[in-house]
Order: sequence, then structure tokens, then C-alpha cells
Amino acid sequence: MKLFSLSVLYKGDPKAVLLSAAYDVSSFSFFQRTSVQEFMTFTSQLIVERSAKGSRASVKEQEYLCHVYVRNDSLAGVVIADSEYPSRVAFTLLEKVLDDFSKQVDRIDWPVGSPATIHYTALDGYLSTYQNPREADPMSKVQAELDETKIILHNTMESLLERGEKIDDLVSKSEVLGIHSKAFYKTARKQNSCCAVM
Repeated sequence: MKLFSLSVLYKGDPKAVLLSAAYDVSSFSFFQRTSVQEFMTFTSQLIVERSAKGSRASVKEQEYLCHVYVRNDSLAGVVIADSEYPSRVAFTLLEKVLDDFSKQVDRIDWPVGSPATIHYTALDGYLSTYQNPREADPMSKVQAELDETKIILHNTMESLLERGEKIDDLVSKSEVLGIHSKAFYKTARKQNSCCAVM
């Protein structure tokens, strides 16, 4: 799971204006990084221009997913990530970024702004923090912990069942246990079999 781009744009009437952006193109070769960054900027602007105000959408482009959120006040955010990145976390990030941006940058500057004139430095921090969605998003962290607990419980139950089968073998092979003890064990085993976990 990887985030490549986080952009804040203004959805103008003819076209979208890039206000601020952060990129992580370290996974691309050095000679491709500029072209990849330009392509991400172009794609972000195009998606915002074609999205309606007050909408959220995810657009698939090859192996990448572009998540866009355009607010009713024409402020928009775009996250470009790989297809494994959870969309719920991406939209949570966009909502948080746009709220923070609207508090720090005057609304008057949005239509005429550019990355050179808008001084909003929090995007790089958000981009690095949300690279690992389990650490950045509390719900993803809880879900991961639940999945791990479920796996541990499942393994524990399998080992208990294996141990139970081994005890059955030992009881049947035992010469020390009397006939009544073996009968008691078999009866108890039958009684407890209704509670077996699958």
C-alpha cells in the first residue's frame, strides 16, 4: 500500500487550479520522477474538472486509484495511491486535509492561488503519516488487531483439536486405564462433542 500524491485544488468554472501538492515518487526511477509528477498533476486537475461539486469518487487508472473529493465550496482534494490502499482511509485523509487547508488559507486566495503563492506545508506531513494506513487511521489499526487475534484464536483451536485427537489415541492405547475409565472418557467425549468449534 502506497500513497503517491496528495493535492489540493480549486474547481474553477472552466478548469481546476492546483493550489498545493505533495508527491512521493521515490519508488520510480530517477529519470521518470519529473514526468510521473507532471502526469499526477494533470490527472488530478482532469478528475476535479470532471467531478461534480459535493461528490466523492474513485477512478482507476492502470494499477493506480485516484480518490477525489470536491466540496460544495469548490475546494477539492485528490489522492493517488496504488490499488491496495483502502479507499475509506483515503477519503478520511482528504476530508481532514481540506478542513485543515480551509482553516489556514483564506478563501479569497483559492481562485487565484498556485503552489508558488499558497504557503501550506502540512501536505508533506500528511503524505508521510498516511503511508501506513494502519498507523494513521484508528479504525484500520483496530481492524488489523482483530484480524491478528482471529488468526491466533483459530490456530489455538486447531492445536487444541489436534491435542484432543492425540489424547484419544493415548487413551485407546493405554494399558494402565481400566475399562471403566476408558468408558467414562468416551462418554464424556461424546457429551462434549456437541460444543465443537469448526
